[in-house]
Amino acid sequence: MSDWDSLKRELDLWRTEGKVATFWWRDDDLTAPTPALDRLLHLKEHFDLPLALAVIPANVDAELVNHLEHCAILQHGFAHENFAGKGQKKSEFPENRPAGEVKAALAEGKEVLTRIFTDQFVPILVPPWNRISENHLGVLSDLGFVGISRYKARKAALLHPMLAEVNTHVDPINWRGDRSVLPESDFLEMVTGHLAVRRQGKADPIEPTGLLTHHLVHDEEIWAALYKLLSALTEHPAVRFVTIEGALALIDDLPDEAFHKEAAQELE
Repeated sequence: MSDWDSLKRELDLWRTEGKVATFWWRDDDLTAPTPALDRLLHLKEHFDLPLALAVIPANVDAELVNHLEHCAILQHGFAHENFAGKGQKKSEFPENRPAGEVKAALAEGKEVLTRIFTDQFVPILVPPWNRISENHLGVLSDLGFVGISRYKARKAALLHPMLAEVNTHVDPINWRGDRSVLPESDFLEMVTGHLAVRRQGKADPIEPTGLLTHHLVHDEEIWAALYKLLSALTEHPAVRFVTIEGALALIDDLPDEAFHKEAAQELE
C-alpha cells in the first residue's frame, strides 16, 4: 500500500464513521506583493480554499491590501526578530524578554494590521518560529487577541479564558536538511497521523488539521508536492477546509455566535 493509499484509507474511515475531516491552511512570513505570493493566491483560487496569511507588521507593505481579497490576515509577531539567548531556540518572545517590551510590540503590530486590513484582520497571534514563552501568553487577551496559532497538536482548545489555540500540523519543508520538500512519505505521515489520532480521540478531534506553508521559500518541488496534496484532499468527500474563523467557532467555550453560525454553515 502506498502512502497516498494510506491517506485515502484514513479519509475513507472518516467518511464511514460519519465524520468530517476538517482542514485549514496558514501561510507565514508575508510582508509584500511578490511573484511567489501571486503563485500562492493562484493555488488558493484554483482549489477555491480559504487561506490565512500571517503578516509581519513591522515590515508590511500597505499595498498588500489590494492583493488579498478573501484572505484572513493574522499577526506574525512584530518584526520576526530573534530575542532568545545564545544557545536557545529562536524566539521573538522568549521568557527573558521584558513583559512591557513584549506588550508594546504586540500592541503596535496589532494596530498596524487593523489599520491596513480592517475587517480582514483576525486578532490571532502567530509567533515567529511558532514559539512564545508561557509567561507572555497572559498579555494576549489583554490586548484583544482571541487566539494563537503555533505548530503541532494543541494540548487544550483554550490556553486562557477567551484565548483559543488553533495550530498547524503539516509542514512539507525539510528545514533541517536541504530546505526543499520532505520525502513524500514523511509529510504524508504528518497528514495521516494527525487525522488518525483525531479520529481515535487521542488528540483533540475538533482541531482542524492545519497545513503550514511558507510561499517565499518554495522551490518547484515544494509547489508540486503542495498541489498534489491539495488535489488529493479536495477530491475526497470527507474533507472540508474551514476558515480560521470557522476553526475558532468549533471551540464550544468561545461565545461568539457568529463564529458558531459560520462553522455550522461550512460543515453542512
